[in-house]
Amino acid sequence: MNINYIKLFVLGILFLFLAPLGVYASELEFTDPDFKDTVEVSTSSEAMNIPWEWVALSPVYEYSFTNSEAYTKDKSLEVKINYTQTPNYFRQIFVFNSVLGVWQPLLTKDVDNKKYLSATTTAVSGKLIILGNKNILTHGAASWYKYKNGDFAASPDFAKGSVLRVTNLANGKFVDVTINDFGPERAKHPDRVIDLDKVAFGKIASTKAGLIKIKVEPLKIIKPLINKSQLQINSVPSVAASSAIILREKDGSVVWGKNEKKIAPLASLTKLVAIRTLLDLKPSLNKVVTYKVQDEKYNYKYCKPGESAKLTVKDGETLTIENLIYSALVGSANNAVETLVRVSGLSRAEFIKRMNSNVKDWGATSTSFVEPTGLSPDNVSSPYDYAIISKEVYNSPLIKKFSTVLSYTFKTVNTKKSHTIKNTNKLIRSNQYPIIGSKTGYLNEAGHCLMTRVSSPQGNLIVINFGSPSSAASFYDNEQLIRYGLLQLKK
Repeated sequence: MNINYIKLFVLGILFLFLAPLGVYASELEFTDPDFKDTVEVSTSSEAMNIPWEWVALSPVYEYSFTNSEAYTKDKSLEVKINYTQTPNYFRQIFVFNSVLGVWQPLLTKDVDNKKYLSATTTAVSGKLIILGNKNILTHGAASWYKYKNGDFAASPDFAKGSVLRVTNLANGKFVDVTINDFGPERAKHPDRVIDLDKVAFGKIASTKAGLIKIKVEPLKIIKPLINKSQLQINSVPSVAASSAIILREKDGSVVWGKNEKKIAPLASLTKLVAIRTLLDLKPSLNKVVTYKVQDEKYNYKYCKPGESAKLTVKDGETLTIENLIYSALVGSANNAVETLVRVSGLSRAEFIKRMNSNVKDWGATSTSFVEPTGLSPDNVSSPYDYAIISKEVYNSPLIKKFSTVLSYTFKTVNTKKSHTIKNTNKLIRSNQYPIIGSKTGYLNEAGHCLMTRVSSPQGNLIVINFGSPSSAASFYDNEQLIRYGLLQLKK
């Protein structure tokens, strides 16, 4: 018997025992008969890291041609890796790029009824592995809803425009659907893979069934499931932010950090402290107050008119304190904060002094404020300090309510002018994560800053990044850290 197949047999027995730990027995072969006797396959003895969001579902296989002249690059190598168990999440064959130091995905076909993955490569030697991502479900439940009346579906994993083949596991019927919506919420429905349009559902099951067991197979992927940074073999996330932290709320322990005690401007994250300071004064939320144009003039000490996020109201218009709080936290309106300070019953100087006193009492010793909105770069903190602050601020259930709504609509009391304010945190709008607290911030001097507070059965996490280079990078940094933090809590 070929020595390589003996190795694979022994390795298979070993991996059968390891399968309960998340590793699956498998074996690799090249299916083209022209190559079977000229390609040598072995398992790598070298310890290799894999991207932190992925799990190894096979050993690392090394292959090379014993006779390199037997292979020409005009013919692709078809590789087939068998497996013994079928996880319910996405899996793919990867090849290691030794130049870039990353695992790169190969276009992979998953034939789960015969328990193998297949892919093609043109490299005459290399390392191959099956990696799985538990965040992307391929097997589980599907429900239906009435939306566009066609072959469509909602998915939390695949971008709009992607095409999936959805197969009913009970009868083998399938339908090819285009993703046109987001859902179901994975936090509420952890086993739900997809929601089908009623028309598409009816092609593979009776709508009376409600829920069916299905599998999905990507036929066309619009947006890569795997970001380049996710392919790095780092065991932790790689974020663009200059500093960041993941803090476990119940005990204050640091799950992960990057320069987490570095002091820097915190921009509009200031506003959470201002609102908590106001609420501690126990104002009546229904109290009607008058807006004064003088309020926004404080903002123009730090920026030009038109550069500041603001609530568009005129001098003399009236609205409630609740209207102003929502405007400050949902829309990050700077003038709304100054109005709240003015009507708080404290002088502006005393209010800011109270903000500084509060954070020091909470244990945030590296934080200080010179004004209440975050427009000044002299308002400074660190991710570590701000995590302490966030923990204390969210002892107020009102702040949780105010900061996590998708949008808020109100009318001024005297002029009946309608205002709709949308949340500045797009992670809340995506409904992908169980967010129970949020605030965005930006200044030229601060970069993009973001705090999110997420819930899980293992406890709440506070996730903060300072100094991300763009809005998109800030959300991506924070989203990576949310996923990493939730993963660590499950271990």
